Amino acid sequence: MDTGNLTSAQKDDLMDQVKQQVAVAHAQELLGKMTEKCFRKCINKPGTSLDTSEQKCIAMCMDRYMDSWNLISRTYAARLQRERSNM
Repeated sequence: MDTGNLTSAQKDDLMDQVKQQVAVAHAQELLGKMTEKCFRKCINKPGTSLDTSEQKCIAMCMDRYMDSWNLISRTYAARLQRERSNM
């Protein structure tokens, strides 16, 4: 795509769309990894329903995974900010 003929507003809109697509891709990746890891950890014998201990394990695993993801994201963003300010 030739972006040379786009106005500044159109370029901004295009950049926003790309950022949204990247955010959706990251969310899908997070959900997929979290599901895979928590399923392996918490579900011993798949069946038609989850028992109480499996439900609790899944909930706690997902909470811990999200907390870890958020901590890593904040730390990474802070590091990028520091590096940009040092340039």
